[in-house]
This record gives sequence, structure tokens and C-alpha cells, in this order.
Amino acid sequence: MKNALITGGTRGLGRALTLDLARRGFTVLATGRTPKTLAALARDAAAEGLDIRPVRADVSNPVDNAALTALVQELGGLDALVHNASLLGPRVPLADYAPDIFQDVLAVNVFGPFDLTRRLTPHLRPDAGVVFVTSGVGVVGKAGWGAYSVSKFGIEGLGQIVREELPEQRVFVIDPGSMQTAMRAAAYPSEDPSRLRHPDDNTAPFLWALLEASPDQAGRFKAQAWERPQAA
Repeated sequence: MKNALITGGTRGLGRALTLDLARRGFTVLATGRTPKTLAALARDAAAEGLDIRPVRADVSNPVDNAALTALVQELGGLDALVHNASLLGPRVPLADYAPDIFQDVLAVNVFGPFDLTRRLTPHLRPDAGVVFVTSGVGVVGKAGWGAYSVSKFGIEGLGQIVREELPEQRVFVIDPGSMQTAMRAAAYPSEDPSRLRHPDDNTAPFLWALLEASPDQAGRFKAQAWERPQAA
């Protein structure tokens, strides 16, 4: 039996990956913070007969992360881990950014992946795939992106460190690019979402990284520039 944990797994890209992995026979723990989205995912899983286990959890909370680790231990280990949960925060200049909100964004976007990774490392199977979801504003800082941009710079570094420290696993930092998500709509309210890729159509690069890639292929890439490697 193969097991996966996807944070932020009840909506957007996380939901799409949760469903795709479950359709491939995985037992998937999918975290979320909203009862409505957790219930909707549970209904969809039941309709397809999928082994998806929605878990109400906040990755910025060490108590919740300890509970998630206990669930993973009960399953017997992890074959796939996706750090997808993220907060956007307000699109305002740093001078106008509320310090408590800045801390909240970093707590979810950086502390959560750090805390979960350190707890789950002993439970990662030798060939497990680990993905940190990043953004273009984690490579080049842009005005008005505040804590979100800072947090993604942190994820870039965290992913690099984990990749060096876990050479047996396949550790990737992946930028999904522009997609039809609630976060994208909040960041660009005047944008036409119909011109963007749907998350359901953007999972192939992530599935390759989680299921097919070898450790020596691990690294960073942008999903929408990805092409499946040719077989040797």
C-alpha cells in the first residue's frame, strides 16, 4: 500500500493531486482548514470509491503537525509528501504590512513545511517523493508581494537543504505557474481566469516528480515549462 500526505489538499492544485494520487491506488491524507472544502472532498472521494482521508489541520500549529505525524505512523510510512498549503496575505507595500499578518503567512508557508518535514523524515520510505510548491516571486522579489514572496524565498532554500540532507528521497521544488485558483484570483482580481490552466491539467509534472523521477533528477523546475524526460 502506498501513502501520501498533501497539505492544502482540499482545493486547487492540492485537491487535483489528491484525487490523481488516490486514483493511482494511494491512501491520501489531505489537509485543509475549512469544513466546507473538507466535506466536499470527502463526498467526491466516496463517489469514486477512493481512499482519501480529509484532515482538518493547520500546518502552522505544531500540535496539528504532531497529530498528522501520528496518522502517518499508523499508515506505516509515506511514499509521497507535497507541501502545498499556503497563504497569500495582502498585496500591499511592506510599509503598510501588518506585522501579525506577516508572521501568520510565514508560519503557514515556511514554518509548516519545516516542522512537518522534520517530524516526517523518519517515516519517509527510501524512495519517497517530496515536493515543495514554490512561486516565481520566490526567485525575484516584486513590489506588493510582501510576506508571500519572502516565504517562497524561504521555501526555495528549505527545499534545497532538504534535498541535500535526504539524498535517498526525490526532493523537488516546483513552481506550478499561473492557474485557475482562488489564490490567483485574489492576487489578480481583474484577470480573466479562463485564459489560465486549470489545476486538473497541471498535475503531470508533479506526478512525475513524486512517482517516476530518480534522486539524481531532483531539483527545481517550473511545471508549465516541463517536458517529460525521454526514456533512455
